[in-house]
Amino acid sequence: MELNQYMDHTLLKQNATQEQLAKLCDEAREYHFKTVSINGTWTAFAAERLKGSGVGITTCISFPLGACSTAGKVAEARQAVEDGTTEIDMVLNVGRLLSGDDEYCTKDIAAVVEAAQGHPVKVILECCLLDDDQIVRACKCAEAAGAAFVKTSTGFSTGGATVHDVELMKRTVGDRLKIKAAGGIHTREDALAMIAAGADRIGASASIAICTE
Repeated sequence: MELNQYMDHTLLKQNATQEQLAKLCDEAREYHFKTVSINGTWTAFAAERLKGSGVGITTCISFPLGACSTAGKVAEARQAVEDGTTEIDMVLNVGRLLSGDDEYCTKDIAAVVEAAQGHPVKVILECCLLDDDQIVRACKCAEAAGAAFVKTSTGFSTGGATVHDVELMKRTVGDRLKIKAAGGIHTREDALAMIAAGADRIGASASIAICTE
């Protein structure tokens, strides 16, 4: 299986430098990855470096906690679009979901979807902090809000993607939303297991190793 077009080639560390971001973009161009997945401060830089390459840009907002205000998320999304992003990954407000406020979560996501101006929005559920019923509720919030994807994890919390979580998300959203698996995916075997479970996209910093094994 050709995995390159499944890959969001990822660098989200807070100490990532411009030199490292340039390398990430050049690797994504060389290996024909789907997007680079980066923090918002680098969006304009990546857009310029990847111009004409066919590689998209996934800007991560309210990352990695998802606990800022809706207005803050909207501002980040608008800036990302202005800077040239092609996709947005946003983090669910997990605390609000755990508090039973699904309406808040849906409105929070919907506001970002509107700010994204037609660019696909992926909602990071942070499944390691949720039980199965909560994952289902989170998926339903994302679908009701008009998101394009649900995503397993930031990779910055207590756990990453699992086959179980991807299968549960797939059963919940069917073909209506796509699924991104991210967090702890290091090998081709890992990636293929997630795709078999229903993932349409893989987020990984080990993209080259995964695609060249």
